[in-house]
Amino acid sequence: MSALPAPTSSPSLLERPAGGALQLIFTTLPALLRLTCGLFGAVTALAVRTPPVRVPLLLAAVAALTCWSLWYATRALRVGIGPGLVAGDVTVTVAASLLAPLLVAPEVLPGEGSWLAVLASTTVINAQATAPARWSVPAGLLVTAGYAVGTSAAGNTVEAGAHAATLLMQTACAAMMAAVMRRWIGRADTSFADFQRLRRDVVLARTAREVERRQNRDLHDTVLSTLTMVGLGALPAGSAALRDRAAADLRTLVGLAHARSTPAGEPGDAGPVDVDAGLRTLLVTHPQLRVTATLPPCAAPAGVTAALVDATAAALANVARHAPDAAVTLRLSRDHSGIVVEVVDDGPGFDPATIPLHRYGVRESIRGRMAEVGGRAVVTSAPGVGTRIRLEWPNVD
Repeated sequence: MSALPAPTSSPSLLERPAGGALQLIFTTLPALLRLTCGLFGAVTALAVRTPPVRVPLLLAAVAALTCWSLWYATRALRVGIGPGLVAGDVTVTVAASLLAPLLVAPEVLPGEGSWLAVLASTTVINAQATAPARWSVPAGLLVTAGYAVGTSAAGNTVEAGAHAATLLMQTACAAMMAAVMRRWIGRADTSFADFQRLRRDVVLARTAREVERRQNRDLHDTVLSTLTMVGLGALPAGSAALRDRAAADLRTLVGLAHARSTPAGEPGDAGPVDVDAGLRTLLVTHPQLRVTATLPPCAAPAGVTAALVDATAAALANVARHAPDAAVTLRLSRDHSGIVVEVVDDGPGFDPATIPLHRYGVRESIRGRMAEVGGRAVVTSAPGVGTRIRLEWPNVD
């Protein structure tokens, strides 16, 4: 894997979290290193001015080095370290190295401890951290050559060879460390991107399934339910009840053609709506059922009210379909724990465990709706004992 190119601006931590963090480190540390070593070198350079040091030239070099260090750090922290900044740092260091006979006193050259040696080491390390290997390694070799030539001209070949070897070692080690870090960071970001794509695909697939499930449920509760009741004779042709149900079904189908402005079923998606009023309106659509209703005033968020009313509608539709002669009790209550709607009939009953998976009535129209708003539906029934459907929505205030 090739090294990451030198950035000109910070990458998004959301797009490349590992690479962005590495780039931040490889920008901040070189900036601070250049600033501190540059200022240290400027102060140290002025401490020893014995011949053959040219003091005017030394003062000019110190001023230039100080200005460059300040500019390098400021530019790096603001916009990042690009090729131009790396090339400028190498140029300043090589120029100072070639002027070593005029800038560094002979007595401070030995031991690789002169300000010039510190400047050269800082430059080769920064280059490896901030530029691709194809540019940083030649830059390190150029600095090494410039330092060796300059210190040899200053009359200290031992120092030239010793620190040149040190610079080569620093170049090699820093380049290898940077390459390894970039390679593994690149792999981490690739894995992260793959995970994000997989997660996005899963969310899209889940959303598509959810939309399909809701559409199937709405169709089951409207057109299919109405047609079934017509076929069973529960809604006579030409009756007002049939017209009302057909009109309500048409409104539902039209609504399916438009995207909803908020996710369906959110408890807090609108202000309070009267649950009792919705249930009374619902009873009008089932005149064929014998329903005893207890509906005290009760309000809930719009999404919750819709879920309670629609789930009750599905329960009543099941009664009309499977037990049209049964007596039905509809009760609405509310206490400190939440809202409860109960639909009880004395029909033939059934075994909830035997409901086929492809049937939507109980699984989606009742349980699914209540689950969407954070509630639940409890279906209790058995052959010969009738059916009780209890819809519960906990009080979340």
